[in-house]
Amino acid sequence: MKLPENIKTDIINQCTFSASRSGGPGGQNVNKVNTKIEVRLVIQACDCFSEKQKQLIRSKLKNRISNDDELVLFESSERSQLRNKEKVSTRLILLIQEALTPVKKRIRTKPTAGSKQKRLLGKKLQAQKKQLRQKPNM
Repeated sequence: MKLPENIKTDIINQCTFSASRSGGPGGQNVNKVNTKIEVRLVIQACDCFSEKQKQLIRSKLKNRISNDDELVLFESSERSQLRNKEKVSTRLILLIQEALTPVKKRIRTKPTAGSKQKRLLGKKLQAQKKQLRQKPNM
């Protein structure tokens, strides 16, 4: 489900962003600059979703939601705080869009005539193979 731009901005506005020092290699930049971004979205407080949508988000993203009903994401791949913030924001929007997208029902299809014929030929060849393994009748 594609979210409209105004809802995307509402979601981003209701998030709380915090920065901390990024781990791993990187020398002085990692040791000095807070580039790791953590974004938290309280699902219950988010007024841009209906109750049904909130339940859908909770069920599909249950591994990412804390006990406090917060959706928590981290990003620390870039050296810049701004780029990490942009990345985590787009990831958050994509996750929510995926969670709100309804699952398509599978439409059962009938086997084609060619596939039926191929299956029956395979069965016939297998039967002949088994027939040839039997002892001859005398």
